Amino acid sequence: MSDGSPDVHGSPDVHRSPDVHRVYAICYGHRDARRGQHFHGYDERWDEPHPTAYYVWLAVSDRHTVVIDTGISPDRAGELPYLDYLASPVETLAAMGVAAGSVDHVVLTHLHYDHTGTAEAFGAARYVVQRSELDYWTGPWAERIERERWLVSDRDMKHLLGARDAGRVRLVDGDAEIVPGLSVHHVGGHTAGMQVVRVRTARGHVVLASDASHFYENVEEDRPFAILHSMTGMYGAFDRIKELAGGPALVVAGHDPEVLRRFPRLPGPLGDRVVAVA
Repeated sequence: MSDGSPDVHGSPDVHRSPDVHRVYAICYGHRDARRGQHFHGYDERWDEPHPTAYYVWLAVSDRHTVVIDTGISPDRAGELPYLDYLASPVETLAAMGVAAGSVDHVVLTHLHYDHTGTAEAFGAARYVVQRSELDYWTGPWAERIERERWLVSDRDMKHLLGARDAGRVRLVDGDAEIVPGLSVHHVGGHTAGMQVVRVRTARGHVVLASDASHFYENVEEDRPFAILHSMTGMYGAFDRIKELAGGPALVVAGHDPEVLRRFPRLPGPLGDRVVAVA
């Protein structure tokens, strides 16, 4: 691009199928933590440092631009003293040459605040959410379960419900193709309606696990995360991720700093926080 932005769209290629995507992981923040905060049950190494990274993801084909999750808003980030907030995901996308208004779909893997915070910026997009996820957070139980309720932003939920009433939300029951080459798959476990995203790429099928596997250690060593809705659902999610991915190297964990080391960094000034998955 003439302004120096990385060309994440690329030039249309008549030899490439229109359902093949380029996929990017965009890190928008970091947090210091301990192992004991991140794994269910006792861990003898509980006091060891175990940092967390925060991501959104971008999938681009010749015909579609899809954002997967929308991170934490700058306002909310300013209220979180433990968070090293690098930049709003919307700002980083713009620096990559992707204007918020050009995004046609926003997949929300689940409705925790660190995945919904800038959703309202994508005014032309249709949101994709599992029906069971929205039903849970608007139903009678979430309000009573204090260990979960703090994870959802009332502001973000109000916006999403307004978008639903305006016909801009696609509620999915289970597995569904969203655009050619990109599908969502209900797995549960972390939340009632947790979904993962499978994307066809030139390298094979990538699975964006999001919080179905916060860290590679979850899915690779069969170790559930500390915050969960269903223990059996979380184990089932690990199996489904492996089934859907084109191989272990094509799984992208949801909060692992290792993502920035496993995949090539984007050339230029964004290389400290954006990697090209495929």
